[in-house]
Amino acid sequence: MDMELIPAPARIGDFADTGDEARAGLLLDPSTTITAAPGTENTERWLRSALGAAFGLPLAPGDRNAEGAANTIRLRLDPALEPEGYRLGAGPATGVEITGGSAAGVFWGAQTLRQLLGPEAFRRAPISPGNGPVVPFTDIEDAPRFPWRGMMLDVARHFLPKDDVLRYLDLLAAHKLNVFHFHLTDDQGWRIEIRRYPRLTEVGSWRSRTKHGHRASELWDETPHGGYYTQDDIREIVAYAAERHIRVVPEIDIPGHSQAAIAAYPELGNTDVIDTTTLSVWDTWGINANVLAPTDNTLRFFEGVLEEVLELFPAATSPFIHIGGDECRKDQWKESPAAQARIGELGLANEDELQSWVIRHFDTWLTARGRRLIGWDEILEGGLPAGAAVSSWRGYGGGITAAEAGHDVVMCPEQHVYLDHRQDGGPDEPMPIGFVRTLEDVYRFEPVPPGLSEAAARHILGTQANVWTEVMQNRSRVDYQVFPRLAAFAEVAWSSLPASADRDFADFERRMATHYARLDALGVDYRPPSGPLPRQQRPGVLGRPLEGPPPNV
Repeated sequence: MDMELIPAPARIGDFADTGDEARAGLLLDPSTTITAAPGTENTERWLRSALGAAFGLPLAPGDRNAEGAANTIRLRLDPALEPEGYRLGAGPATGVEITGGSAAGVFWGAQTLRQLLGPEAFRRAPISPGNGPVVPFTDIEDAPRFPWRGMMLDVARHFLPKDDVLRYLDLLAAHKLNVFHFHLTDDQGWRIEIRRYPRLTEVGSWRSRTKHGHRASELWDETPHGGYYTQDDIREIVAYAAERHIRVVPEIDIPGHSQAAIAAYPELGNTDVIDTTTLSVWDTWGINANVLAPTDNTLRFFEGVLEEVLELFPAATSPFIHIGGDECRKDQWKESPAAQARIGELGLANEDELQSWVIRHFDTWLTARGRRLIGWDEILEGGLPAGAAVSSWRGYGGGITAAEAGHDVVMCPEQHVYLDHRQDGGPDEPMPIGFVRTLEDVYRFEPVPPGLSEAAARHILGTQANVWTEVMQNRSRVDYQVFPRLAAFAEVAWSSLPASADRDFADFERRMATHYARLDALGVDYRPPSGPLPRQQRPGVLGRPLEGPPPNV
């Protein structure tokens, strides 16, 4: 039976054909109940909220002791299944039964049930009152390939209001993605309230204007840009993610990408090299020379920041804390007598080892508090502490080096899964950045590179698509860059697919025809297969397209 599901399940079995009734499936109506075993209550709440709204059904609580009720959705746990695995069965005598290896498995099974009910299940109110949805009789077994299936959203370059973040958590959940990497600080803005350092948001969350397009563009948007999340906003986002079995990885950039912090607290910069009191929140793009000074004051300051971050992002939801570590220019350290004195005092060889010393400090600090440090692959330079994990972004190379050395790795190479890169080579792509990465290119992305030793391959936690927002000023622009490619990425991260060249993209494209209708129902402003709509184009705004196939590095 063809269910047109994305991501594709491990196995779909046809229910035994018992005539027309079986082919029709199970009708959900006002008498349909939900029976939730202990531990599955969050999925019960979600189903009642999502399907209740879409179809106008009460989905009242059912009798837990009534086995095999024909008109109920039964949620169960079976620890014999993989933790995020599930079985979904629908039959004329048994109703719908979703069994998960954990509460998360039950929730992913509920996402599959929603897809089985048709695109109308993704709406917020019924469009056909009185016509209940039909669950096709089936038997599905499924489990994810990787435990880390993520998306990184950069809210520092362009701020997205809290409701837009919550919406993206719903979109991740609908695609069975379970990690939300929350890029909260950068040169262009500080987006999280830190109460002991109020100027981080009073000063650091606003810039006076913004470069429009690539940094080489001559265009400026003169409207002040900014915003931040209060601590209660963060708690709400984290709780919302937890209800959807999504882990949140907050990122606080250290020691580069820090001009917004230095603008707020000039003593954090290299004051013996430049007058840091003249710095403002950066209004353009690129790699910034203004980096944190490697002083005890800087270490204490960011320990204070991270103390509040750890309180806002509990260990159960956020075992990993991302500290950036990428694109830290060492020019000011080379010129700084204080930085050079620190290198000598610590017996270090060079500035790379000085950055490694900063990273090691925070690794020790986080480990002592029950968390794990993760950073971009530059943290390998100068040596990496044993427990640290690596986000491999510059290609596969950093991840291969880290995995072979026994470090856990998230594969997110920019040449393959940076969704700010353009989707087509045509002239109408808005502000075209980077290499052409089509829907098919993303579908053929393979997170585990060939040649890895078996031991190293076990260190590949999974994969992540990254969404950098320099040229994405609002939610619609983010939607355009992310979708439909995130659907292909989700299947790569979840499903056990054949080798890249052997993947059936034609079948995926056929299933996407239904999935576009789901995205329409959700109000996602995706790039149509035929190309951008006139309102999605940005004629005359300079990008930075890179020609040819991306290097495989």
